[in-house]
Amino acid sequence: MLKDLRPALVSFVALTVLTGLVYPLAMTGIAQLVFPAQANGSLITKGDQVVGSALIGQNFAEPKYFHGRLSATTAPDPQDSTKTVSAPYNAASSGGSNLGPTSKALADRLAADVAAAKQDNPGADVPVDLVTTSGSGLDPDISPEAALFQVPRIAKARNLSETTLRALVAYSTQGRELGLFGEPRVNVLKLNLALDRLEASKPSGS
Repeated sequence: MLKDLRPALVSFVALTVLTGLVYPLAMTGIAQLVFPAQANGSLITKGDQVVGSALIGQNFAEPKYFHGRLSATTAPDPQDSTKTVSAPYNAASSGGSNLGPTSKALADRLAADVAAAKQDNPGADVPVDLVTTSGSGLDPDISPEAALFQVPRIAKARNLSETTLRALVAYSTQGRELGLFGEPRVNVLKLNLALDRLEASKPSGS
């Protein structure tokens, strides 16, 4: 009996050690050597302080900042655990709204958000990614068109020229991966940090 079980037990232990210990440790070590930033969460720092991740959006609402995609993520209601409340960019509850194209709630929300966006830039069409939520609710990027649409509002809020802000958007735009995959995009957190640096470098009184 033991003679028959021994090969199975040896194989089980060997595969457990190989696939459950050796392989994960090897992949972790290689990732730390080759892609240390990505392996540690693509964290973004401001000075010595971690301010976020390039992979997870943040809820920028002030007029002086670029706004990201809307987020439909939720969290438990602290007043009633059987209910949920809106919690934009909640990484512990990634997901979309699940509202379909025939949903009246979705249509009403879209109409209100489009009307609000047009107040910032009445003469331009509202980019779709500014008024729709992503499937994850955590999208950190917007299209260059969505960033440029917000330039007039930010220029007014910060007393900066629109030409300067458009140049900042162009500089912050990432192209397609390998020139082929995906779409051009702008990371909202990185763009807003660059925006803060730009304003800080502005000569006083200008």
